Amino acid sequence: MARITLGGSPIETIGELPPVGSKAPDFVLTREDLSDVSLSAFAGKKKIVNIVPSLDTGVCATSAMKFDRDVASLPDTVLLTVSNDLPFAMERFCKTEDLKNIVALSQLRTRDFGSSWGVTITSGPLAGLLSRAVVVLDADNTVLYTEQVPEIKTEPNYEAALAAVTKAG
Repeated sequence: MARITLGGSPIETIGELPPVGSKAPDFVLTREDLSDVSLSAFAGKKKIVNIVPSLDTGVCATSAMKFDRDVASLPDTVLLTVSNDLPFAMERFCKTEDLKNIVALSQLRTRDFGSSWGVTITSGPLAGLLSRAVVVLDADNTVLYTEQVPEIKTEPNYEAALAAVTKAG
């Protein structure tokens, strides 16, 4: 389990992020149109998996907007933002913020993603939500970079994640 903080208070996750060099665990998540999608739907593309507690918070919204802007200039790269938010709320957020490059994915029907990727928060006031993390995958779903953000209220290291995508060629 990862030990992280929320406003300085310790909280824990169910496990650890997939290790660099491993194949990312598959998932089935729900898109804004309520269709289910798996990781294989993004085959052949590099992926930035932006995992957030909720797009209805300032830091989560900021990370989605920054990654959305930056991924526009990265060829063959898709931005997957994953949370427990309802698909309707995610769609409304993306439209309101005019985000064009984000694929919003929800754990609406199953919580398997949070368990298999090690990001379900298991203690504290956010128990059940996903922790703030970033995972970069190559076109074959090999993990190139991970960051379990140590304090939920802080932004991820955008530069490191984007550098991992760029390095992947």
